[in-house]
Amino acid sequence: MEKLDMQTPNIADKNYEALSKMFPNAVTETIDEKGEVVRAIDAEVLRQEISSSVVEGKDERYQFTWPNKKQTIMMTNTPVQGTLRPLRNKSVTFDNTENLYIEGDNLETLKLLQECYLGKVKIIYIDPPYNTGNDFVYADDFSEDVDAYIARSGQIDEVGNRLVKNVDSNGRFHTDWLNMIYSRLKLAKNLLSDDGYIFISIDDNEFENLKKICNEIFGEVNYINNFAWVSNITGRQISGRGAAKTWESVLVYAKDAVNATEFNVNISFAKEKMPDTYKGFNKDVRRDERGEFAVGDTLYNHNRKFNEETRPNLVFSIFYNPETEEIVPGDIGEKKEGFVELLPHSNGDGVHKYHAWRWSRNKIINESYDLIVLPNSKDGYEIYTRIRDFNTTLLKDLITNISNGDTEVQKLFGGKKYFDYPKSIDLIKTLIGAISDSDSIIMDFFSGSGTTAHAVMELNAEDDGNRKFIMVQIADELDSKSVAYKDGFRTLCDIGEERIRKAGSVVKDKKDKVDCGFRVLKIDSSNMKDIYYRPADTQQTLLDMFADNIKEDRTPEDLLFQVMLDLGILLSSKIEEIEIAGKKVFNVADGFLIACFDKDITDEIIKAVANMRPYYAVFRDSSMANDSVATNFDQIFANISPDTIRKVL
Repeated sequence: MEKLDMQTPNIADKNYEALSKMFPNAVTETIDEKGEVVRAIDAEVLRQEISSSVVEGKDERYQFTWPNKKQTIMMTNTPVQGTLRPLRNKSVTFDNTENLYIEGDNLETLKLLQECYLGKVKIIYIDPPYNTGNDFVYADDFSEDVDAYIARSGQIDEVGNRLVKNVDSNGRFHTDWLNMIYSRLKLAKNLLSDDGYIFISIDDNEFENLKKICNEIFGEVNYINNFAWVSNITGRQISGRGAAKTWESVLVYAKDAVNATEFNVNISFAKEKMPDTYKGFNKDVRRDERGEFAVGDTLYNHNRKFNEETRPNLVFSIFYNPETEEIVPGDIGEKKEGFVELLPHSNGDGVHKYHAWRWSRNKIINESYDLIVLPNSKDGYEIYTRIRDFNTTLLKDLITNISNGDTEVQKLFGGKKYFDYPKSIDLIKTLIGAISDSDSIIMDFFSGSGTTAHAVMELNAEDDGNRKFIMVQIADELDSKSVAYKDGFRTLCDIGEERIRKAGSVVKDKKDKVDCGFRVLKIDSSNMKDIYYRPADTQQTLLDMFADNIKEDRTPEDLLFQVMLDLGILLSSKIEEIEIAGKKVFNVADGFLIACFDKDITDEIIKAVANMRPYYAVFRDSSMANDSVATNFDQIFANISPDTIRKVL
């Protein structure tokens, strides 16, 4: 049996291991200030391996830095011993949903999710504090782990809450915001899939700093777009100088731009929601043996820079047979009986003769079924593409006619205003819907009013998708004078969760098959006592196999979710409770994990679990009924299910 770590991985250790595998000859040892031998990387050897300069110390170089940046990076890599505890009473269809709502600090949450959701999230959308001088930011304490944080603040303590107002008179105005956003984006990157994207709403206050941070974390080559969202066409003038501001930004980065694809939007949706940007989409729709198609753009390249000099392989004639409608390429001036020669368009730059075509000869030969030749006004012919998927168009980086979601949220709450400037459902649907994958995980770790969850559910109802959401929001206490507080809500999470419940009911009325449930989890201190993590501080007599390291107030389901976190099992996995010889046993992900946290476990129960042949089998380290059972444990599994990984906590 192996003992579970029950804490998040040390990211610095993983980075060191990765570098060691790439350049094992660069790994060395040195003496630290305490005189102890520690691991190290030999910069000289690394320099030789990469055949380039390695900057050391305070050498001048291009960089983006600020106070506490190094400390922020170190804190980001530091593991935590917290956990996520399920709250069934707040959840909706807990046992039959793949959606998650997590109450708690998003920095600690992102650390806790590193194993379960590493490389599994397709889209992250966040709307962080804009740092306007009136916003609240997370005042992270670099010395705190989650246990200290919970003990100090209880997450929602008015005095100790991590959310503090960052006024522009603060000498650390930009520094506090940069430290806050950097650590969270660095952890978020790990969760993105190789073909994933992150969308970040921001305004002018921190746009330049955010773009520099994203260039550093995601890589400048992975920058995709900066959407201009016209959120207030009437304009706002707050500073008393310059023009009225009508738009804000949505920055987009890919995890790896090599895997990035076009962003497309449904034409009907675009024309209805953003009429100022999408006009003139009245397609000439026809039908051939392959089905319906729309007549697309002409085949020649409109850019004069693509000509017989720069693209000689794309300058040739296309021949069309009016009787058979056959289309073939050929040389300029060539004669083909029964065919009409379509010359490339004349180039008007005064230097070159022709424009290039957009398609190569081979593409025309192999895909001529997606071309159509039509008469033009000059008694000649023009060649066009046939668009098979003509219900979508390329998304533009200007998003108009979509204002903040005030009306949408107020409608759900009987006209009452609980949020200031909630994001619009249509904005999030536009961004998420632009990604073709409709069976993916969508994450928002500044969840706020829950707009992203609402948008995911609506989008699934519209296109029969199976997107899952993960919302993260700190349980910030509401002002006792606010309308929401007077209506019985106590934290921002309370309102966000209720918004998702109400929105889910509306979506269900339209399409019942949509998953509108969500599991509520709450960040908390570890289920394990200090003896588990600090055995050196405890008497040796307490550290035998049967020591009970679990806090008295924790339930078996609490323990299960911490085990799932530690083993990297999706927190949305199917969980089935079964009974074996009077003991409660959890079957997770159809037998991938079998766990039992009851005491007095007998050989009979162990044999029954082994016969289920799980990938993981987990028990409490104090649960064996007697010494004989503990002795037989490994042998039973070795005989029945030798490949099962046995763990204890």
